[in-house]
Amino acid sequence: MLNDMCHPEGGELFTGLYSDYWGRDAAVFRSMNRVAHLRTEPDNERLLKEPKFVGSYMIPDNEDHDDNKVYFFFTEKALEAETSTHAIYSRVGRVCANDMGGQRMLVNKWTTFLKTRLVCSVPGKNGIDTHFDELEDVFLLQTRDNKNPVIFGLFNTTSNIFRGYAICVYHMASVRASFNGPYAHKEGPEYHWALYERKVPYPRPGSCASKVNGGLYTTTKDYPDEAVHFARSHPLMYQPIRPVHKRPILVKTDGKYNLKQIAVDRVEAEDGQYDVLFIGTDNGIVLKVITIYNQETESMEEVILEELQVFKDIYVNQKIQTINSNAEIIPNQTLQINTNEEDSDQQQLYVGSESVIAQVKFHQCDMYGTACADCCLARDPYCAWDGISCSRYYPTGVQAKRRFRRQDVRHGNAAQQCFGQQFIGEVLEKTEERLVYGIEYNSTLLECTPRTLQAKVIWFVQRAHETKKEEVKTDDRIIKMDLGLLFLKLHRLDAGTYFCQTVEHSIVHTVRKITLEIVEEERVDEMFNKDYEEEIPHKMPCPMQSSIPQASKPWYKEFLQLIGYSNFQRVEEYCEKVWCTDKRRKKLKMSPSKWKYASPQEKKARIRPEHYRLPRNIADS
Repeated sequence: MLNDMCHPEGGELFTGLYSDYWGRDAAVFRSMNRVAHLRTEPDNERLLKEPKFVGSYMIPDNEDHDDNKVYFFFTEKALEAETSTHAIYSRVGRVCANDMGGQRMLVNKWTTFLKTRLVCSVPGKNGIDTHFDELEDVFLLQTRDNKNPVIFGLFNTTSNIFRGYAICVYHMASVRASFNGPYAHKEGPEYHWALYERKVPYPRPGSCASKVNGGLYTTTKDYPDEAVHFARSHPLMYQPIRPVHKRPILVKTDGKYNLKQIAVDRVEAEDGQYDVLFIGTDNGIVLKVITIYNQETESMEEVILEELQVFKDIYVNQKIQTINSNAEIIPNQTLQINTNEEDSDQQQLYVGSESVIAQVKFHQCDMYGTACADCCLARDPYCAWDGISCSRYYPTGVQAKRRFRRQDVRHGNAAQQCFGQQFIGEVLEKTEERLVYGIEYNSTLLECTPRTLQAKVIWFVQRAHETKKEEVKTDDRIIKMDLGLLFLKLHRLDAGTYFCQTVEHSIVHTVRKITLEIVEEERVDEMFNKDYEEEIPHKMPCPMQSSIPQASKPWYKEFLQLIGYSNFQRVEEYCEKVWCTDKRRKKLKMSPSKWKYASPQEKKARIRPEHYRLPRNIADS
């Protein structure tokens, strides 16, 4: 059972896996090429205890290639956890890439294996932290210095009290400081784990045979027994690795999604540098998120830019990576990253399931509308207002002929950024109007989705024969949802005009005006109690040009007469708009029988799937 592998330059293959059918023999292996095949010692719980390998990377410490190290990210049962015998900790393990094993009992066994705890926790009162101990995924964001990538870890809780996820960021300086620090030590079964304060053998246990370490030893086979045995009995470091800012950059405890994978793209914006997080969930949705750290309050602001419905109606354990061009698919569903920052059309996100690979653009700025305010309120670091439209933002020097630009990712202050621009433009001023009919005691949804996910939605209603608008009060019957206002059971008093308003950074915009009219239940019963199919066997919902006599009326007109509406003409216009379009006529020619009354099973089969915000640009293959 292969959990993870790393294939650095030189041809060696480093893998973390269970080598037996029963999943009991966990080990870190090195194979291939001409160097010795190595593995961790079997049945040594100090090294590995029921690990789950997540990721591995070769990261150089310096210019001396003999000092290169391979880092393994995994979770395991923690021997040093004194509060619970079944505690799970996240780990970073490390071996030297040029480890050749030792002598006697350690032939073909690692002599440089060390590990340390990877902490991701929320500081609490009285010094008690809330820990996210189980590592789900790890992503290395490469920087200009290949020796210092930024590490992003996605964690979940092992608590029985609540379920949550967190993302923590780590610098390689913190990783190296832990491995260069003191070792953890335990005198015996009855003792606590403590700092090892006695003399450490030379060469330092866990160090590589390289020139930067003195050059006295050219291979680990020549290491003194004292140094090798110390590393074997003290593989755990005392100081854990703590995240940047000593807290997560993102915490999710709402239970809406199960987060599984993470990929990160670093973006240059007008007001600084931002890391855009692409987070894969187990239900086919990818979240596009940025986080902003407030140094004064020491808090993080989460800005959800998009929720991309990539896969639908299937359970997906996704693996996502940011890719700029020329994607190369590796057999275990991971993807290779190639950088091409100047060509924005090639910047793509590839999302993989067990059977599908989907391609999604990092950005499509025109989706934010054609007004300056909409573009700025989106707070998408990829996009800026250029004086004419919301378009791709290019840092200084990348695009010589750039137009007027307005962007404020940190604050989203559209009033300041768009002063003198198309701030209250035609698009922002315009309110979409709709007419909706609902049947009494049935449910209905008044749809309204804000242009940005950061906007607060407030619903107002103006009752018939009233001039004042009042805010809609939600309860067990009326629920405010992401897609709109849901009435679980309509009452006659619910009729009126509903206003969907968005509020964001003091900018109020009425997105949609919906007139809701209620059809009384008695009127509907009167119509459906008649044997309608015998009375009008050949009626169709729309006139089919010359195929239906002029005297024949569409079925919905007789329905309206049965209801006896005083505003018959207005309702008739509404039904004409719904039923009598060219598209409907084409469908009727193909299957005229679909307008007959169906059985409850047939009706259920024709129910449209739930609406999701679909990805902007997807190519499945």
